[in-house]
Amino acid sequence: MYANLNVDNPLERAKFLKRLSTELSNKGIVELLRKGFRYLHHRIELYNATPNEQNKTAVEAYNQNIFSVIRQVRYSKEFPKLALDFAIFINGLPVITFELKNQLTKQCVDDAVKQYRTDRDPKELLFNFKRCAVHFAVDDVCVKMCTKLDGKDSWFLPFNKGTKEDGAGNDPNPDGLATDYLWKEALTKRSLSNIVENFAQVVESEDKKTGKKKYTQIFPRYHQLKVVRDLLQHTQQNSVGQKYLIQHSAGSGKSNSIAWLAHQLVVLEQENKPMLDSVIVVTDRVNLDKQIKNTIRQFMQESATVAWADSASILRDHINAGKKIIITTVHKFPHIMDGISENRQRKFAIIIDEAHSSQNGSMSAKMNQILSGTNIDDENFSLEDKINATIEGRKMLSNANYYAFTATPKNKTLQMFGVPYPKSDGEIGYRPFHNYTMKQAIEEGFIMDVLAHYTPITSFYQLAKRIDDDPQFDKKRSEKKLRYFVESNPHTIAQKATIIVEHFHSQVVSKGKVGGQARVMVVTSSIERAIDYYHEITKQLTDRRSPFKAIVAFSGDKEYRGGETVNESSINGFPSSKIEEYFEEDPYRILVVADKFQTGFDQPLLHTMYVDKALVDIKAVQTLSRLNRAHPKKNDTFVLDFANDTDTIQKSFQDYYKTTVLSSETDPNKLNDLIAALEKPQIYDEHDINTVVERLCKIIYPYLYIPCRNFAIWQ
Repeated sequence: MYANLNVDNPLERAKFLKRLSTELSNKGIVELLRKGFRYLHHRIELYNATPNEQNKTAVEAYNQNIFSVIRQVRYSKEFPKLALDFAIFINGLPVITFELKNQLTKQCVDDAVKQYRTDRDPKELLFNFKRCAVHFAVDDVCVKMCTKLDGKDSWFLPFNKGTKEDGAGNDPNPDGLATDYLWKEALTKRSLSNIVENFAQVVESEDKKTGKKKYTQIFPRYHQLKVVRDLLQHTQQNSVGQKYLIQHSAGSGKSNSIAWLAHQLVVLEQENKPMLDSVIVVTDRVNLDKQIKNTIRQFMQESATVAWADSASILRDHINAGKKIIITTVHKFPHIMDGISENRQRKFAIIIDEAHSSQNGSMSAKMNQILSGTNIDDENFSLEDKINATIEGRKMLSNANYYAFTATPKNKTLQMFGVPYPKSDGEIGYRPFHNYTMKQAIEEGFIMDVLAHYTPITSFYQLAKRIDDDPQFDKKRSEKKLRYFVESNPHTIAQKATIIVEHFHSQVVSKGKVGGQARVMVVTSSIERAIDYYHEITKQLTDRRSPFKAIVAFSGDKEYRGGETVNESSINGFPSSKIEEYFEEDPYRILVVADKFQTGFDQPLLHTMYVDKALVDIKAVQTLSRLNRAHPKKNDTFVLDFANDTDTIQKSFQDYYKTTVLSSETDPNKLNDLIAALEKPQIYDEHDINTVVERLCKIIYPYLYIPCRNFAIWQ
């Protein structure tokens, strides 16, 4: 074919290379290697994909690929002496560049990063966006990577294995350099092929208001590459019926990990036959649906592969139609279990994404409406609990693998999905199949440490009294308001709102947090309280002629103060579905919430949180972690807490800071001990118990499918 191109003719050769260069700039190196390009009436293939070992022709074609390493690559026409340390090429096309440093010469990975940022001009062809898949900065201890060189704004991410203490970096290597995994493991010929074919991608997004398109190049981080490959390998080596718990912190890139896992499970083979008929992704995030479709589109025909199921009948239709990836919500999880049970001859993978489960609070609200329809604050019954209860009630299905992703696994989740291991005392413990801890994410800079500037209101008052960095700061007015709140202890919305509005303007806006784009959240204990806060904050913003506005977020309708029935839309003046979009744009800077946006809300501009709600354990971690999303201009976060103390919050985070391990199996007899303790005062009788159980089951029956009247838990 290439002979027909007449590339020996200098003029034709120049035309061909110009076309190739244009395609590299437009589509990028990854897409060109995967799909090739058209030139005149020819289809030009630039790379032969990894073969099935049984296909000898494909094996021979793959072996014709030329993987090469060139040292001291001179990349500039204008400055011909400039050279980078080395680059990796596939079939003559540069794929990865490297700058190497050695700590023995008193240089480290940060010097390599600085070199990329200051000395490697992104206008040079080699460093143009998309023309290389990634740029690595490497020393003998650490590795960092960047997918888009942009001068001083180039964002380098760690590509490290992590330490035995669940921290950032790499452990010492007794057999060589701590970073030799980069070339011995990640960048071998087959591994690099796998990354190019199944991981690396350029994602297109569009600004809904301007219509302007934005492109982001993605290269897997080490833990993403590791977890997907380990899951695929273990799945392939075992029969269907396995269960996996993946504990990945916020900031780990779970969405990409789930998408990469889903599309590779679809094509996974065992004895040259597909292992799985369908992969079902259970989530409460609509944007994950879009993300998976975008990922699949990079590798295969998305419309024929991915489908959304919002009912049991549609789910069955998709299974029968042979859809390979089916995305549905946790609300439909019991129907999924039934659908799989009805197809015993088929094999499934169920990927559960629970981490973003209560951005919409209406579901949780319904679960709390028990005891004659009265709302109770039982926030510990999360969607993770609902999934666990559903599986427990229906039992694990033998024709399905379960892959559960979570940042904060509960004990029940660990016991249900975790890997059992024997302990020295004879007990059975449980641990995740794979983990990427909050500690490592914080130390690597993927998320912020939200406890670094956690401040209870009493401590904040003491700090405010000692402000002396700016004598002209409106110290007297601020201290007067704080003193009035703390010393006279008034529990009113107006006084707390005064502190919030004052702090927002003086410490967030005036100090240019997040490059002057910072947003704040007010966490309240109830819908009525949230509406009160919204109105008072709006009044004070108006009184001080502030250019900023507030938004209130809660689920459903509420009869407010015995008057008219209100909801988000009627108060805010725009649809509920637009809250996230509006919050990203001025003048909206303050988001007041009641049991909404406290988990699963990924807004890097969110800098400060004002808490007026009791938070413990997992709820404290999930709520405060809304602040932890990294942003290039975000250097810190701040929490001002009206309702909790430092010890309680720190204790809540401690369980999830490192890998969560269940030290022993749950002892069912603890329930018997609890029942005995409750029965001793003789406050209730069997009739009261039956009444409570019946009313509770009317609510949870659609999720658990348990015949409530035959439920003998109290016997």
